[in-house]
Amino acid sequence: MQTTLQDLRFALRQFLRAPGFAFTIIVTLALGIGSATAVFSVIDATLLRPLPFANQDRLVFPNTIARAGYTQPWSWPSYVDARAQLQTFEALAGYSDFFKINLESPNGPVSLQAIKGTDNFFEVFGVKPILGRTFLPGEDQPGKDNIAVLSYKVWVTDFGGQKDAIGKVVRLDAVPYTIIGVMPASFRFPLTARNEIYTPIHAPQNWKNNRGSHWMSSVGLLKPGVSRQKAQADFTSVLVDIGRQHPDTDVQKVTLVRLQKEVSGTSTGPLLTLLFAVLALLSIACVNVAGLLLARGVKREREVALRAAVGAGRYRLIRQMITESLVTSAAGLIAGVFLSWALLSAMRVFLVDAIARGQDVTLNWKVLLAALVLSTITSLGASLAPALRLSGTDPNKALRAGGSAGTSRGQHHVRSAFVVTQVALSLVLLIVSGLMLRNLKTLLDTDLGFNPDHILTTGISLSPGNYQNRDPLVSLYQPLLDRVSHLPGVQAVGLINIVPIQSYGSNSDVHITGQPPYPPEQQMLAEVRLVSPGYFEVMGIRNTSGRMISPAIDTPDHKSSSVVVNEAFRRKFFPSGGDPVGAHMDDSDKAEEKTGIVGTVSNVRQDLYKPPLAEMDYLIDEIAPKDRLGNLGSMHLVVRTAGDPQQLAAPIREALHHIDPTIPFEAPQTMSDVVSETLVFERMENWLFGIFAGLALLLALVGVYGLISHEVELRTRDIGIRMALGSTRERVMAQILLRVAILMTTGIAVGGLLTLALRNVLASVIEMRVAKYPWLLVGLALTMALFGICVSLLPARRAASTDPMQALRTE
Repeated sequence: MQTTLQDLRFALRQFLRAPGFAFTIIVTLALGIGSATAVFSVIDATLLRPLPFANQDRLVFPNTIARAGYTQPWSWPSYVDARAQLQTFEALAGYSDFFKINLESPNGPVSLQAIKGTDNFFEVFGVKPILGRTFLPGEDQPGKDNIAVLSYKVWVTDFGGQKDAIGKVVRLDAVPYTIIGVMPASFRFPLTARNEIYTPIHAPQNWKNNRGSHWMSSVGLLKPGVSRQKAQADFTSVLVDIGRQHPDTDVQKVTLVRLQKEVSGTSTGPLLTLLFAVLALLSIACVNVAGLLLARGVKREREVALRAAVGAGRYRLIRQMITESLVTSAAGLIAGVFLSWALLSAMRVFLVDAIARGQDVTLNWKVLLAALVLSTITSLGASLAPALRLSGTDPNKALRAGGSAGTSRGQHHVRSAFVVTQVALSLVLLIVSGLMLRNLKTLLDTDLGFNPDHILTTGISLSPGNYQNRDPLVSLYQPLLDRVSHLPGVQAVGLINIVPIQSYGSNSDVHITGQPPYPPEQQMLAEVRLVSPGYFEVMGIRNTSGRMISPAIDTPDHKSSSVVVNEAFRRKFFPSGGDPVGAHMDDSDKAEEKTGIVGTVSNVRQDLYKPPLAEMDYLIDEIAPKDRLGNLGSMHLVVRTAGDPQQLAAPIREALHHIDPTIPFEAPQTMSDVVSETLVFERMENWLFGIFAGLALLLALVGVYGLISHEVELRTRDIGIRMALGSTRERVMAQILLRVAILMTTGIAVGGLLTLALRNVLASVIEMRVAKYPWLLVGLALTMALFGICVSLLPARRAASTDPMQALRTE
C-alpha cells in the first residue's frame, strides 16, 4: 500500500510537471471512450437489452406475404380463421397501431396513439398491469369493448398518476370508455409507440366482414418447447388451407421472425457499422496515446536508467508506469462519461424518431461498467508497449547515449507505424462519412413531384362520437377550408388523408375493364388517396391529360366515382402507351357503378427512397354522406403560403377550434420538415459519422504533429551538424516535409486498401460505389494529406531555424 501511494503521488507530480502532455492524453482518451460509450448505450438499448416482455424466446412476428410477393397485413376473417386452426401457438393476437384517439381531458382535448388489439393482446406479452386488469376473453366484441388500458406515460401525464383512474369513465373520441388498467413504465408495444392508450379493436363492420380488406398486424406466443421451424410449418399449412378456400383475397405465405429481430429491423447493420466507426476512433486514440507515451519515454530514458542503476527492478518500473496510466485512465473515464452524456443528449433529437427503442437509450450501470473496462483496457493497451520498452532499457547504453537517445532506426519505424495506422483509419471514416453525406444530399435533392417550400401541414383527427348524425365534410372540413383560405398570406388550401412522403397509406388491387386477367403473381396495386380539389393547387400537381376532379361535375348521384391517376399509374396499367382517360376499373359488378378515370396528373412520391407508385386520387366530395365519417375521420390540412408557413400555426388553430373545440390541435409541420424527418436515421448516421471522422482526423493530425515535433527535438544536434556543414534551411525543411508526405501517402494508401477490404461490412450503412464519386475520394485524400503537411510546417520551420552553434552545445 505504501509503495502504491508513493507511485500515485509520483504520477500526479509527473502530470503537474507536464500539464500540456497530461491534458492531451486525457482529452484523447475522453474522445475515444466518450464516443464509444455513447454508441454502446445505443446498441445496448436497441440490440442487446431484452424486450420488456416475458417469454422472450417464444415471441414471434408473423410477416404475412401476398401471392404477388409483397408484405400484406391480415384481414379480420383471415386472422380469425388462422387463430382458430393454429396448433403451435399459445396465443396469436391481432392489433392495429395507425389510429389516433382523442381524449377529452380537463385541460382540453389530447391526441393519443390508439393501439387497438384483440382480447388476447396482453396475454401474448405476459406483462401484468400495475393497476387494475387487462382485456378479458370476448371483450373485443361490440357492446363489451368500450374499455381502455393506459400506458404508464399517459397515466402520469393525463391522469396525474392517480390510483382512482381505475374505474373512471372518460370520453375517447366523444364516446364513454371505462379505464380498467395501467401498464408498467417498461411496457410499450409497438416499441415505436408514444403517448399510447390500449383499447379493444373497434373496426367498421365492413372491414371485419371483408376478406379483401387487409389492415391488421399480429404478434404471437409459441407454446413451450415448440421451435420456430415447427411453428413455421404449422402456420404455412394453415395459410395454404385458407388460401385454397379464398385464393383471391387471402395471404399466401408467412415468415416467422423473432420479435427481437423484428424490432431492431433494418437498424442492426447501420448500428454495427457505427460501432465499427467508434472502435476505429478508439483505436486511433489508443495509438495516439501510445505514440505520445513512446515519445515521452525517450525523454525519460535517462531517468529510468538512473532508477535501474540504483536498484529498481523491471517489475517495479513497469508498475510505476502502469500506475501513471491508471491515473490517466481515471481522468479520461470521468471526462469520457461526461462527453458520452453530452453526445447522447444531442443524439436524443434523432434517436426517439430514428430507432424503435430510441427513447430507451440511457447511461445505465452496464454502460458505465463497460466505460470503466474500456478506459482501463485502452489506457493499459496504450501504455503497456511503451512501459515494457522503457523498463527494458539498458542503463549503461542509456547513460552513454546522451542526446542520441530514442533515435534508433527501430524506434523511428514504430513511431512511423503509429502515424500510418492513424491516417489509414481516419481515411476510412472520412470516406464513409463523405459517401454518406453525398447519399443524403442525393436523397434531399430527389424530385418529389412538388416544391416543399412554403407548404404547411397539420393532422386533423375528429372524434366520431360527435359526428354520428352530422356530415363531417359539411360541418367541419368545408367551413375550415373556407376560413383558412381567407387568412393573410394563404395562396391555396386543401385536404388529403395521407401526406406525401410520410407513408404509403392504403392501396387496392386494380383491374382495368377490358384488359385480360393479370398473372396471379404480378403485383397490380395502386395507392388510394382521398383529396379535396385544392390539394392539387397546394402541391403544384399538374394535369397532364383529361381533366381534374371537381365537385361541380363529379358528385351528381354517388353511384359511380371519378378519379384522376398519376403518370406512374398510366405506365403500370397501360404499358403499351394507351390513354387511361375514359377507362374504368372493375370495382363493381354493375357497369354504371364502376369507377371511371377522368384525368392524369404528374407524379408525387409516396416514398422518398423509391420511384413514385401508381396512385388514384378520389374526391372527398364524391364519398356518400353515410360513408364520410368512416373515411374522413383523419385528414391532413395542407396550406401553401407566400411567406413563412409557421406564421399560420396560431390562426389555423384558432380557426379549427372555432369550428370544433373538441379536436386536438396537432403541431403543424412544413413539408420541408416532413422530408427531413423521413431522413432522420440517415441524418443521425451522417451526424455521428461526421463527428467521428472529424475527431479521427484531429487525432491523426495531433499524432503527425507530435511525431514531427518529437523527431525535430531528438535530431536538434544532428540538424545543427548538417547546417554547420553547409545544409540550407530550405533543404532541412524540405527533408522534414518529405518525410511527412511519405507517411501521409503510405497511410492514405493503406486506408484505401482497408476501405476496399471492408466494403462488404460498410455496405450495410452506405452503398459503396466508390467508382461513382472518384473526385470525392481523391479530394478527401488530398485534403487529408494537405492537413498533415500544414500541421508539420511549424515543427519543420522550427527545425530550419536551428542555430548550429546552440545545437552543438546541447547534449
